[in-house]
Amino acid sequence: MARTAKIPKAAKSPKKALEELSQRGPHEVLHGDLALVGLPGTVCTPRSGRGLPAVAFGHGWLQPPLRYRSLLRHLASWGIVAAAPGTHRGPFASHRLFASDLRTTLDICAGVRLGEGDISVDEKRLAVAGHAMGGGSAVLAAAEDDRIRSVATLAVSETMPSAVAAAERVTVPGMHLAAERDLLAPATGNAEPIAKAWGGPVQLRTVKKADHLGFTEGRHWTELLFHGKAHRGTQKLSRALLTAFLLHTLTDDTRGDALLDADVSRCPIDAEHSTGELVTA
Repeated sequence: MARTAKIPKAAKSPKKALEELSQRGPHEVLHGDLALVGLPGTVCTPRSGRGLPAVAFGHGWLQPPLRYRSLLRHLASWGIVAAAPGTHRGPFASHRLFASDLRTTLDICAGVRLGEGDISVDEKRLAVAGHAMGGGSAVLAAAEDDRIRSVATLAVSETMPSAVAAAERVTVPGMHLAAERDLLAPATGNAEPIAKAWGGPVQLRTVKKADHLGFTEGRHWTELLFHGKAHRGTQKLSRALLTAFLLHTLTDDTRGDALLDADVSRCPIDAEHSTGELVTA
């Protein structure tokens, strides 16, 4: 969505907002390879647009960016440039360096004309997001980069250096989706302390009956090691909430505000670990 685009009216109910934002958006989507500009990874963009928002998405531990391709495509269909670096995929990944790569990904999005030159990103409309380790690294990135306007995580996990400690320095809006049945990064030791330490408005939700890998797509050999697998219901909820959050925080698009401001089926707000109002942030 370009800056000059007319902002649609907000949906009147959380259910309608969920249904609308879980569906593909109005934009045709292009795919690209970040390796062409020096960083392994993938990028999805709307076909055209100037002054677009962008999000750098960090993959989970041992997960390839391919497992989030539908999410990236979904965000791009709603007018958001979505890029995922493919670095630090080994068992001894550096969280600090991965956070740096997320920031570099934003540099690329904001500094390079994408597509056939018809796509540009506004450096004042940047966000970071991620799954598990990628979520923790997104928090680290936001603590060090004042260009970042919002942060979203899926089944976030603690990092080294500590994402909990870094969260105290993040003053922009944050949204964290935890998985109720997550055995690898349970909310009590990961999402909850990060949300509690958050320096700005923050919302924590728990996706009922979801596990650690429910946010990913397709099959992968790590399913032999980790508990859980890809789950379409979890993906639908997270796509809609992430889209609503990024549209609101990066473009002032209010169509998902009803969704952000209320409990939804299978994904209630954790009031104890949420502070401030995302829709008025």
